[in-house]
Amino acid sequence: MADREIILNQKPQINISRSTAGRMWLVFCCAGLAVIQSALSDGGASLVLALTVLCCAILAELLITWRKSGFEKVKDGSAAASAMVLSLLLPNYIHPLYGAFGALFAIVVVKHSFGGLGSNWLNPGLGAWLFVRFSWPLAFDKALEGSPLSIISASLRSGVPGLHDAPMNLFRMSAAGANSLDAGLTAFFNNTIFAITGAELPPGYIDLLFLRSPGIIADRGLLALLAGTIIITAFKINRSWIAAVFLALFGFLTWFAGDLLFGGLYRNGDVLFALFSGGTIAAAFILASEPASGAKSKPGALFVVVLGAILSWSFRFQGLEVYGCFCALALVNALTPVIRFFELKLFFSRGRKIEAQEVSV
Repeated sequence: MADREIILNQKPQINISRSTAGRMWLVFCCAGLAVIQSALSDGGASLVLALTVLCCAILAELLITWRKSGFEKVKDGSAAASAMVLSLLLPNYIHPLYGAFGALFAIVVVKHSFGGLGSNWLNPGLGAWLFVRFSWPLAFDKALEGSPLSIISASLRSGVPGLHDAPMNLFRMSAAGANSLDAGLTAFFNNTIFAITGAELPPGYIDLLFLRSPGIIADRGLLALLAGTIIITAFKINRSWIAAVFLALFGFLTWFAGDLLFGGLYRNGDVLFALFSGGTIAAAFILASEPASGAKSKPGALFVVVLGAILSWSFRFQGLEVYGCFCALALVNALTPVIRFFELKLFFSRGRKIEAQEVSV
């Protein structure tokens, strides 16, 4: 008679050099930089929203874990990080009450209903964004009125002709006046760095780093968010190669076919605009490469990030969902339990037959 013994070749886990608390608080601080930048140009609305989300998330965490661990679970920073990630994904002018509901959903439903930190298959901040986005779509869209992406989406849906090269043209039209900083820095780069290669940076792209019109906080605080991603990468608190693959594939698809949406040609898509808007940077460095809700093996992670990038491009350029990266990564997260099941079978275990031996008495 033969039996079968499962022997683990390696542990199904991701080895990150820093502790959970260290990673969470660093993400919190880096995301907070974007909130501060956004708040500087909207009268503090972004900061009020983020503080509301943060207070509600920590309160929910305390109410659930107080009897067992007191302040210990709050100290690990996971609730604070989830709150700040949710704040990045929300429009800066949405009523803070919706952010409060989202924070409660993130902690109570997405995080603790699946067993707490590390057991949830969906990023709590992303899950809360879906909850707010589709529970109160009118409030969400109203908070984005006048934002460049909303204007572009509305123009496409209404069938406005002659939209070739529309992304940056409509962005300039919807921006809050001409920015002298954009003109000065664009001229500087064209006269120095780009002069070497013979390329020329069109006006408007520097404005994307200092967005003053309504939008999600991740877009309005893009310059600070980029600085935060450098910090995150330098401290090795996530799998940075995942973010690189995501941006490379999403950028390639945008370049190859992104201009078709505007009546243009193949290999003429506006890559910079696609990367610097729609929360793409936050999606790549915070959501796609987040270890807790992702695949455990490198082949599994590669499959997930490739699928996420393809779906992100499809939702944004085919489905006209300007924040398609978030929807795509949420859909990919939903496949995480299935992916981990196959990972365990294919990469983390092997079978060994054990022959039963008769014992003479």
